[in-house]
Amino acid sequence: MEKQVDLYFTSDLHGYMYPTDYRGAGERDIGLFKCANRFQKDGNTLVIDGGDVLQGSAFAAFCHESLGSAASIAQIMNECGYDYVTLGNHDFNFGSGYLLRYLDALTGRCVCDNFLTQDGTVPFPHCVRTLANGLRVGLVGIVTDHVNIWEKAEHLAGYQITDPFAAARQALEDLHGRADVTVCIYHGGFERDLATGRVLSHSTENIAYRICQELNFDILLTGHQHMTVPGQWLFGTYVVQPADNGREFHHLHLSASEGKIAVTDELIPAGGTCDGQLLQRFSAVERGAQEWMDQVVGHLDHPLRPDSHLAMAAGGSEIAELFNRVQLHYSGAQLSAVSLANEIAGFPQTVRRRDVLTTYPYTNTLVVLEVTGAVLRRAMERSAEYFTLDASGALAVSDRFLKPKVEHYNYDYFAGVTYTVDVTRPEGRRITSLCHEGRPVADDDTFTLCMNNYRFSGAGGYPDYQSCPVVKEVNTEMWELIMEYLEQQGGQLSLPERNYRVVWEK
Repeated sequence: MEKQVDLYFTSDLHGYMYPTDYRGAGERDIGLFKCANRFQKDGNTLVIDGGDVLQGSAFAAFCHESLGSAASIAQIMNECGYDYVTLGNHDFNFGSGYLLRYLDALTGRCVCDNFLTQDGTVPFPHCVRTLANGLRVGLVGIVTDHVNIWEKAEHLAGYQITDPFAAARQALEDLHGRADVTVCIYHGGFERDLATGRVLSHSTENIAYRICQELNFDILLTGHQHMTVPGQWLFGTYVVQPADNGREFHHLHLSASEGKIAVTDELIPAGGTCDGQLLQRFSAVERGAQEWMDQVVGHLDHPLRPDSHLAMAAGGSEIAELFNRVQLHYSGAQLSAVSLANEIAGFPQTVRRRDVLTTYPYTNTLVVLEVTGAVLRRAMERSAEYFTLDASGALAVSDRFLKPKVEHYNYDYFAGVTYTVDVTRPEGRRITSLCHEGRPVADDDTFTLCMNNYRFSGAGGYPDYQSCPVVKEVNTEMWELIMEYLEQQGGQLSLPERNYRVVWEK
């Protein structure tokens, strides 16, 4: 007898609940409320999220900083009908205590088989859900183990993130004979191109391709990469991934009969009219968030507006210069390195809290390292890999910063040195004219270099940093330092002239 189940799947909401990006007035087709308005639930429906709910938007920052709780986020997830969630790497950014209180407030169930206590207990193990029609759905959750690299140790105190592949394999074995359909919810993405199989990454951050190749889940719901993956079969497993921030969701319809499964998938963009009752129910929280975000934190003598990422990387960015100035001011380091998020709002002349949070959305703190000239040069060469030349000889962004995941944030702007990036030279030999205070930098020179804790972890292709001595840590989050700096400095920031140039014509 054929039995059916409908799955609604979101991932990487990053605290985008309302239809706004918090940059200004007006409703946008974004956010959970613009997706949940088309969830249609019955006893044979499951609504699932793939993690990264608690951090990333100004609303999420308000919940943490002003309310001190993610209860409002949990309540919104409850009202939108979520049955299952797994954990994302950014869900740990405010510490395990904050995360666990959020999960306690959820009516849906968390599954994450590679999140363990120190004694090896799995607090959120896989499970079997029997639907109204009798179909048994086995659900397994796993999160990328790069949480161990990126996250502060104190945020994982008492817990451990283990190998997601091994955890998924063990859970799948346990489900054998107990489930008619097996679903793996993986906060991770694909390490290979799905069309060609070409290897895109040699790290273990994303292993979805391997999971499909070596395991035999029926459905693999992926996230983390913030990219659209339309429903498709890969080695007998049906895979999907939605874009981030509630821009879209997947609606999968499965039919199971005599051990065979048929799947159709509709990728639905956020849109339509939000449920007015839901908006009203949380209107007080949203009003409080908007008032909190509208508080003025400083003034500038002129706006700092973003350009395209390529234009800013090649021609310089006053926003990056401001961030480097903040890092140098609070760290006392000789040098500084900053990146810009994939999406940045920039700063008007009157800067409000929302402008800071939508331009620097991360929870990063600062680390000062002692680096040699050789380490500095290798790091700068890694950033120089951002550039390539297209078929016509024009400057372009390298695919390695665009595929499989858009990673403009892995290009760093360096302050405290002057240098040239010559894109006509081979990778690894592009940094020329590298000087500090007018003197060429030698390999055995030493400097203090300030960066955020994410970059210190080696993430983004900067492994040398992990072996450098730590001179100092600044444990206040960077967005708070930016606001404090603007309050102290007033409108006259006297940003320095650009200290580097990019050349690409012979």
